[in-house]
Amino acid sequence: MNPARNLILVGPTGAGKSCIGRRLAEHYHLRMVDADNEIEQRTGADIGTIFDCEGESGFRAREKAALEELLQADDLLLATGGGAVLDAGNRALLQSRGFVVHLRVTPAQQIERLRHDRSRPLLARPDREKVLAEMAAVRGPLYAEIADLAFDTETLGAAEATRRLLLELDQHWQRWSV
Repeated sequence: MNPARNLILVGPTGAGKSCIGRRLAEHYHLRMVDADNEIEQRTGADIGTIFDCEGESGFRAREKAALEELLQADDLLLATGGGAVLDAGNRALLQSRGFVVHLRVTPAQQIERLRHDRSRPLLARPDREKVLAEMAAVRGPLYAEIADLAFDTETLGAAEATRRLLLELDQHWQRWSV
C-alpha cells in the first residue's frame, strides 16, 4: 500500500479522469482539481488558445508549473492532463506526492467518447484515431510506470466505474492521515 494524502488520476484523454475524479473527491472529501481547468483559469485562455499562441512546449511549461504548485497541497484529488506524464520531472512529482491511479481506455473507446469534442488541440485533425493510437504507444508505458493502481474504464459508465474503483482503492490505498 502507498499511504498518500493525495489521489492523482492519470490516463489518456477520454478515460474519465475529470468525471470519475469529481465523484471520488466527493466520496473521500478531497478538493478536486482538474489540471487543465486550473491552467485555463490561471491564464484566462482555453487550452486551444494556449497551444495556438505558445505551442505545445509553452503549454507543457505552464502545466509543469501548475503541477508543482498544486502538489504542494494535501488532501487533493488531481485529474491530470493526458500529456502530463511526458515530462520525467512531472512523473517523479506525481509519484512522490500521491497515490496514482492510471485510468485505462482504448483509442477506439476514446474516439467514441470524444466524437463531439472539438476542444482538444492535439485531436484537431482528421486522423484522430491514428493520433490517439500514437499517443497511447508513447504515453501508455509512462502511465504504467508511475501508477500505484491501473483501472480499466473501457466499458463502464462514470457511476459504475466510480463504484468499482472505490472498491479497488479501499484495497490498495491507505489514505495517510495526520
